Amino acid sequence: MKAFHELNESFPSLLDPDGNRKPFERFLNDVRAVDETYNANYLRSEYNFIHASASMAAKWELYAEDGDRYNLQYRTAGDDRVRPEHAALDGVTLPMDDPFWEEYYVPNGWNCRCSVVQVRKSKYPTTDHDEAMRLGQLAIGQYDMFRFNSGKQQKAVPDYNPYTIRQCRTCPTAKGDGKANLASEGIANTQLCEACRFFRECAGDLEKSQSAIQRKHYVDKEMAPLLRVKHEKPIPDGYIKVGFTKYGNKHLYSDTYGRSAVLQKEDLRNLGDLLKRSSYEDDAQLSHERNDNITHFYYYSVRLRSNTVYLNVAKEEENRNGQIRITYYLYSVTDSIR
Repeated sequence: MKAFHELNESFPSLLDPDGNRKPFERFLNDVRAVDETYNANYLRSEYNFIHASASMAAKWELYAEDGDRYNLQYRTAGDDRVRPEHAALDGVTLPMDDPFWEEYYVPNGWNCRCSVVQVRKSKYPTTDHDEAMRLGQLAIGQYDMFRFNSGKQQKAVPDYNPYTIRQCRTCPTAKGDGKANLASEGIANTQLCEACRFFRECAGDLEKSQSAIQRKHYVDKEMAPLLRVKHEKPIPDGYIKVGFTKYGNKHLYSDTYGRSAVLQKEDLRNLGDLLKRSSYEDDAQLSHERNDNITHFYYYSVRLRSNTVYLNVAKEEENRNGQIRITYYLYSVTDSIR
């Protein structure tokens, strides 16, 4: 969204006040001035705000663990750089569940250095709520974006900020719901809203792309040596040779996201060793029809970081020109045999 605003300021600079195209050097200087404004002057204040906001969000979580045992107290940096409006809030003391902290939890302005600390209830008197709210409003003035609690909202930057509009506070699209319809939410179809929709779509595609890249890296690089691994493992009526396949490795990669709380992506390259050390536990027929060639499963147990995990070996029967080819390969890792 910041880039959208920066570009909106840069490209009108192609023309001078008379509508004539500027020489490139003049255009370049104007664009550099916009860049300096956004990516040096504004950026420093944003950097300070995000650092303070994230730090105070972490403190809020710590304070929440103590419940209502303590009150919270507003404190300034205590030097001559403190702005008078913030100095007036110094010492405001209220319970953690007081609505004051939903609107005036720090930071309360660009480059705000104030903090909020826990204090014993018996040590400091409680501030009048209405008076605290009045002082809070004076502190933030017209900048409603600072009417924000990073700890309660679990984000370092509010939905409404210098690069968005007030409706972003309630707009599902601005909050990341790409399926939302701006018109149905009663939000004007402005350039800014269109930029937001486009940004969310790009962000979603980027997330999918990064996930696909990581998956390809593990399957094609980290797990590739497993394709040469085979271990002889016991079954009730003899032994089978168990290896790895690309199809099975793709499924094993997905196991790190859902089927085992123990297995980590870093373990994937060492699955050959886990298979070698594993012991036979059970086997099972299919519980439902499948659209692949797997016909049976064998289960082996092995210890991984003081936990027991189960290796599910698939039996695949493939018909090749009238000949049945049987392959055994590691298919899944789970924390229990279901």
